[in-house]
Parts: sequence; structure tokens; C-alpha cells
Amino acid sequence: MNADQKKLYQLKAEVITAAGHPIRLAIIDFLKDGEQCVCDIAKHVDAQRSNVSRHLAVLLKAGIVEQRKDGLKAMYTLKTTCILNFTKCVESVLRERVREAGIILRSL
Repeated sequence: MNADQKKLYQLKAEVITAAGHPIRLAIIDFLKDGEQCVCDIAKHVDAQRSNVSRHLAVLLKAGIVEQRKDGLKAMYTLKTTCILNFTKCVESVLRERVREAGIILRSL
């Protein structure tokens, strides 16, 4: 593997890592329906605004969300909606794991 390939894998891992937290996954899922303010995101994920703001900063840095100001409110939206394809893929993996576990348990 050359240096450019290594760098590309590193950058991909950064995006996956940014999304790979339960609160951040919930934020991504909540934003699938459109732009939301931090206050509504915090209510939805049942977390303090300051905590949600830190998670949003991680998602912003990774390029997953984008922010705009509306007066005093910070509004967030998904910048790269293709991240929803990834979360659907994860759900498929989980379904397959459950299916396989069921097959194993039925054979006992």
C-alpha cells in the first residue's frame, strides 16, 4: 500500500469514527428529516446542549453536517446525506447477525 492509499484509509476512518458514537448516530438519524436547531437535537437525543454541541462539532469537522446561524440559534443539517446509506448498511449487518444467531440457537 502506498502513502496516498494509507492517507485515504486514514481519512475514511476519521469519518467513520466521527459517526461512530450512539449520540452522533442519533443526531444523524434525526437530521435525516431536515434542518434542526441544537435545542431540538438536544431534546431528541435527551442530552445537554453543551454535550450535543461537542458532538455536532465532531460531525462538522468530519464533513457530515453543516451549520448556519439563524439569529442566536445554530441550525444543523446533513451535508452528506449518503451517510444514511452507511447507517442502513449497519442495520443490515445487525439483522444478519440476529438471523445467524437464531439459526445457531435453533440448532441447539
